[in-house]
Amino acid sequence: MSIWERLFGHPAIRKLSPQKKREVKKLFAELVKIGKLDDYLSLHPGGPFNVRCHHTRARKIGERLHEIGGVELMEAARAHVKRKLKPVMAEHLDYCWQNIGDWVV
Repeated sequence: MSIWERLFGHPAIRKLSPQKKREVKKLFAELVKIGKLDDYLSLHPGGPFNVRCHHTRARKIGERLHEIGGVELMEAARAHVKRKLKPVMAEHLDYCWQNIGDWVV
């Protein structure tokens, strides 16, 4: 993340309407909470994890972010997770988001 992005925010977020920015901010916060409490991946399906052991709510958030701003906004969310949590959690999110839009691990 560049100094400009730290000061003014990610370009994918800056170009959103104020309403979308509020929604994205909530989605980012929820992603961090999921990462802290559950992780984005599991060894076993069940509970908040689907049959592929991916956190179902984290996937829904990824799908919504893709609807709002495509892969660029998803990348901003990943950078946020990496900054707030550990880089390993960002990698887990990568795998959780497989097959959402054009997301590539």
